[in-house]
Amino acid sequence: MSLMSKTDFRKVWYAVLPLFVSYLPLGLASGILLQSVHFNVFQTFLISVLVFSGGGQFLVVALLATQSSVSTILMMVFFLELRYALLGATLSRYLKHESNGFLAIFSQSMNDENYAVNHLKFMTDSSWDGQKALWVNWLSMFAWTSANMVGTLGAQFIKIDSSLVHFALTAMFVYMLVMHVKNKKRLVAAVVSAVLAVLFMVTIKNTFGIVLATLVASYAGHSFEQWQHKRRALANPAVAVEE
Repeated sequence: MSLMSKTDFRKVWYAVLPLFVSYLPLGLASGILLQSVHFNVFQTFLISVLVFSGGGQFLVVALLATQSSVSTILMMVFFLELRYALLGATLSRYLKHESNGFLAIFSQSMNDENYAVNHLKFMTDSSWDGQKALWVNWLSMFAWTSANMVGTLGAQFIKIDSSLVHFALTAMFVYMLVMHVKNKKRLVAAVVSAVLAVLFMVTIKNTFGIVLATLVASYAGHSFEQWQHKRRALANPAVAVEE
C-alpha cells in the first residue's frame, strides 16, 4: 500500500475526527466494564482489536457477568455481528478492484461508525478510494482501542460498585432496543425474544437459552414480515409485484 499525501491524510483525518470524539466516553466506559469482569489491559487490547464493536464488547461483559459459557458468548456475538455481512456488501461495488488480502484486512477493521463515514464519502467524494477508507478504519480502531485500554487501566485504581455496572449494561441494551424498534416486525421479534429468553432460562437453567430465544425470535420476525407481505399482495397485487 502506497503512502498517502498530506492532502489525502488531511481528508481522512477530518472524516474520522468525529469518531475520535465519540469513542472517547464510550471506549472509557467499555474499558471500565471489561475490567469489572477481570479483563487486564492486554486482554482489553485483544478484544478491542479482534471484536472492534461496542455492542459486541458490551454484550461480552453482560454475558460474562452472568457466568455464561464460552460457546454461548461466541454464538451471541456471532449473531449480533452478522449484520456486517450486509454492511460490507453495500461497500463491495466501491472496492471491487481491491485484492482479496486487502478486503480481508478491511473487513476485519470495519464497524458501524466507520462504515457510515466511508459509505458517505464514497457516495459524495469521487476521489475517495479503498486506501483512504482503510485508514478511516484503522484510525477509528486506534481511537476505540486506546480509550478501552485507558478505561481498563484507570478502573484498576478506581473502585466501582458492581451494581452500577449491571445498571449501565441494562440501560444501554434498553436504549439499543428502543432505537431499533421502528416497525411492527421488530416489535414482534423483541417481545417474542424477551418472553422466550425468560422461559428458556428458567426451563433449561443455562444461558444458552438466550441463543435459542434469539433464533426463534428472528424466525418469528421473518414470518411476521412474510405474513405482512402476503396481506399486501392480496390487498394490492400491483404493489406486491413491485416489491
